[in-house]
Amino acid sequence: MASPQPGPGPIRLQPGQQPTPEQIQAMQRKLAHDAQQAGMTVPEFVEKLKAQAMAQQQAAQQHAAQQQAQQQQQQPQPIQPGPPNPAAIALANFLKAQDLKPRTCILNGQRKDMFKVKRALRAIQSPAYEKARKKNPLLPEITDRASLENCFKLLPLSLLALRVSKIDPHEGHDHAPGAHKTKRVKGLWTVKIEQQQECREELHFVWLYEGAQIKQKLYAAGALAIVFAIVMFPLWPMKLRLGVWYLSMGLLGLIGLFFVMAIFRLILFGITMFVVPPGLWLYPNLFEDVGFFDSFRPVWGWQQEKKKGKKKSKSSSGSANAGATMAAMTGQPAPASATTTGSAPQISTGAPSQRNLAPRVEEIFDDE
Repeated sequence: MASPQPGPGPIRLQPGQQPTPEQIQAMQRKLAHDAQQAGMTVPEFVEKLKAQAMAQQQAAQQHAAQQQAQQQQQQPQPIQPGPPNPAAIALANFLKAQDLKPRTCILNGQRKDMFKVKRALRAIQSPAYEKARKKNPLLPEITDRASLENCFKLLPLSLLALRVSKIDPHEGHDHAPGAHKTKRVKGLWTVKIEQQQECREELHFVWLYEGAQIKQKLYAAGALAIVFAIVMFPLWPMKLRLGVWYLSMGLLGLIGLFFVMAIFRLILFGITMFVVPPGLWLYPNLFEDVGFFDSFRPVWGWQQEKKKGKKKSKSSSGSANAGATMAAMTGQPAPASATTTGSAPQISTGAPSQRNLAPRVEEIFDDE
């Protein structure tokens, strides 16, 4: 039995090289030979080769997509802001209505309200939360510690409140943390958002959720209405415009009266400072940092003299030290000094010191 004849070998072409007519005929003979071995016609064999190429290409694309997805899962994915959870919004509205003792802080140059996690957890565990949950079924049910923490984590997951930490003003500087301390307003922190959003009682969170903002919308509408009314002033009725004119004149008169009163009280103080010292003030709290009504109470008051007790004590102690120094230089006994305390008067007398007979620099300078 005769063995099948081997077909023509594969034709190798260089990149960019055009096949010659002999090579094209060799390709056709090889294609016909492969189709005959497969028991198919040449067009059927060509369609089969096309289908195999397309299947290989699709398999390669799927493999590349799977590798890319695995790489993305291994890398940390940032939180993408999206529509907040309705349960998180209901929880935020409940917590903002509670007394969490918020503090004002500075986040990215803006004032925000900051609260502590333990106060929020206490509010969620309070009876008020159960009452609110009966009215609003969107609020999550609290059964144990895990459900409590999961309930609170709805806030950072929906970007309604995020964990923050205080910024060190000397972070990134070369000097020590305690050097060059800047003046800080009491109760005002400059904070930054932390990447790890944890739920521990000692941590601080800042509110990014501002609520329905009904008051802000009403204030904006009122301001717009006032501006529109001022712009339409020429179209006002005559009586209304006349009333506004009288009102503005009255306000100008009050402002003028205030300036006159300020000048009169200054003149009155200048006169009484020499006639009946220390001087009399009319409305002494007029320019003090007090309320409006407290600025006009009392009606009059005497000028308060500054206490000079500390200066006197410093001068007396300085003179005593000077006397002791002169006594040591001249060899004479130090003068007696009397000191008084709140319990009983005491008198301390300095003991006489013997003169040093050895020559000193001061004495040589005096002889010269």
